[in-house]
Amino acid sequence: MPDCKRIALVTDFGVASPYIGQMRVLLAAGVPELPVIDLISDLPPFRPDLAAYLLPGLIRDLPSSTLFLTVVDPGVGGERRALAIAADDNLFLGPDNGLLAMIALRSCQCRVWRLDWRPARLSATFQGRDLFAPAAIALARGEALSMSPLTKNDLAGSAWQLELPRVVYQDAYGNLMLGIRAGKIARTALITLGRHSLAWARTFSAVPPGQAFWYENAFGLVELAVNQGSAAQSLGLRIGDPVTLVGTRMA
Repeated sequence: MPDCKRIALVTDFGVASPYIGQMRVLLAAGVPELPVIDLISDLPPFRPDLAAYLLPGLIRDLPSSTLFLTVVDPGVGGERRALAIAADDNLFLGPDNGLLAMIALRSCQCRVWRLDWRPARLSATFQGRDLFAPAAIALARGEALSMSPLTKNDLAGSAWQLELPRVVYQDAYGNLMLGIRAGKIARTALITLGRHSLAWARTFSAVPPGQAFWYENAFGLVELAVNQGSAAQSLGLRIGDPVTLVGTRMA
C-alpha cells in the first residue's frame, strides 16, 4: 500500500452537510497526525458514471501519497462492492459502481482489492462514515484489513469508453466540464450544441465578452465557457447532457 501523508474527501454530499463533518471528526480522531482536506463535495449527485471522468483530472497535479476517500454511492447498503485501489502512488477507497473506473484504467501502475472487512457497526445508508472512513483510518495507520485481489477488468465501469462527450461538472460560474481530455482532440474541433457551434480559444480574454468557446481547463479537460457569462445559461445545458464534436476524432 502507498504511504498516506494526507486524506482527501471526494463526495457528492453538498457543501452544507452533516455527513462531511461526521467523517472529518472520525478521521481526526483516528489519524490526528494527518491533514484531512475537503477536496470536492459537490460532485454530480447520484452520478458515479459522470464523476468518474472528472476524478483523474481533479487529482492530476496534486501530490502523491494521498488517500482519496471517494463517496458517490447511490447503491449504498446494496450489493455493490467496496474497493481499495493503489494507483500511481495514491490510495483510493470507494464503492464499486464505476466511480473509480477511470482512475484504474488510466493509471500506469494499479492494484485493486475488494474490501471484505466490515466494522461491527454498519448503517445501511451512511457507509462513508461507517465503512470507508474506518477503513481509511486503518490503512493510513498501516494496519491490515481483510481484502481480496481483483483486476481492472473486474471493476464496474471497466468497459466504459475512455472519453465521455457529456457535461460531467458545472462550477459556480456556469462553466461546464466535459468528460473528454483536451489532449485527445484537435484544437480545430468544433463542439456543436443545437444552434451553437463552439470553437477553441486559449483563455477567456481571447474572445469578446458574451462569446461562448471551449478550452483546455486546469484539469486537462475540455470545458465550455462564456467570457464573463454562464455557459450553462447561455447554452441551455445541464449536467449529463451530451455534446457533439465536429472535425476531429477522439484519440
